[in-house]
Amino acid sequence: MPVRKLLYLTLGFVGLALGAVGAVLPLLPAFPFLLLAAYGFGKSSARLDRWFKGTRLYRENLADLAAGRGLTRKAKIRIMVTVTILMAAGFIAMHAVAVGRIVLAFVWVGHIFYFLFGVRTLPEKEDKTDE
Repeated sequence: MPVRKLLYLTLGFVGLALGAVGAVLPLLPAFPFLLLAAYGFGKSSARLDRWFKGTRLYRENLADLAAGRGLTRKAKIRIMVTVTILMAAGFIAMHAVAVGRIVLAFVWVGHIFYFLFGVRTLPEKEDKTDE
């Protein structure tokens, strides 16, 4: 197995593991790790890529965005709140680094604008168990 393929495979499994933990823990964001998993599996193995795209974790968190449709309001808010909390922790930790705080503030504002205006908001999926 080539080293590059092994690296992508490792990235896929690490992203999957962290994404699964992030789906359960409110402070750890699942979204970027699942993107990493999708990228790693897509580059390493067609079989793993098909398997990953068939998982509930992928369908609930990435499928709509990967298809170019967008994200639900709930998903966008969850991502923005998590990133805001993590960036706030970094902002506080950089109390003596003014330039770092300025850069982090610009990144945060860019992140918020991207999710508000760059990613389309989908309507919430209706629960069909009531029928």
